[in-house]
Amino acid sequence: MTTRTPQELAVPVQGGDLAVTRWPGDGPAVIAVHGITGNSLSFGAVAERLGDVDLYAPDLRGRAHSAGLPAPYGIPAHAEDILVLLEHLGLRQVLLLGHSLGAFIAALAAARHPERFPRVVLVDGGLGFPVPGGADLDAVIESVIGPAMRRLRTTFPDGDAYRAVFREHPAFTAHWGPHVQAYVDRDLVGEPPEMRSSCALDAVRADGAGPIGDLETLGAIHQREVRGTLLWAERGVMNEPQGLYDEGRLAAADLSPDRITTRRVDDTNHYTILFAEHATAAVAEAVRGELKQM
Repeated sequence: MTTRTPQELAVPVQGGDLAVTRWPGDGPAVIAVHGITGNSLSFGAVAERLGDVDLYAPDLRGRAHSAGLPAPYGIPAHAEDILVLLEHLGLRQVLLLGHSLGAFIAALAAARHPERFPRVVLVDGGLGFPVPGGADLDAVIESVIGPAMRRLRTTFPDGDAYRAVFREHPAFTAHWGPHVQAYVDRDLVGEPPEMRSSCALDAVRADGAGPIGDLETLGAIHQREVRGTLLWAERGVMNEPQGLYDEGRLAAADLSPDRITTRRVDDTNHYTILFAEHATAAVAEAVRGELKQM
């Protein structure tokens, strides 16, 4: 792996500027889209694995350096921002790499604009399971990312207290390092003794409804135009044995294997699939494989 120095870009979108981190390279361009309470630096370790790939990762509106961007939120709004970013870069098409919520955004963008996003790499996301009719969507979101939602409502006396939440998080305990800390620090705003996450709760609520209740979002990965790889973590959000996906859930989803290749990344959870050394190698391998198909 080679150390890569990221650059900061500001891309005009509806309502203001979208903050974008770029890891410049001489190779093909890739746009990477982070998860629901994440930010662009969730891809820092992957960027080092990708070497010469010209990697662009926005902070989604309502997060990190794009926290000031107003509504509309929701997966379609983020997909539109990704298209605007592509236009801003003057590129005809790119591969989309998405993690968690970002995978749903990538799938929707590819379904709507297959000529611009012909291949995708979806990392522990993109395939949703609708909730029963009449279910309380806020309650469902809370059940999936409850600890994250509580963190967004909490203030912290200083940066160390905020970092401690992640150091002690079951998913991160064994994987704390420079890339994780940079990711955590990018999310932190305010001044002692009232520091907090940058994530806008309204954005998280609006975005979280998509993978469980929006028919277009749920159907995107099943569209014939969406082609690529789905990598899934062995364990879950809290490092629990049951991950978001397993062989049974994937079989029930009946994904077309000639369009979407699925692969489990062993010994990972929902977060470390972007940070563990063997996992970043798997993500980079998938990206390079899909780039060859373009």
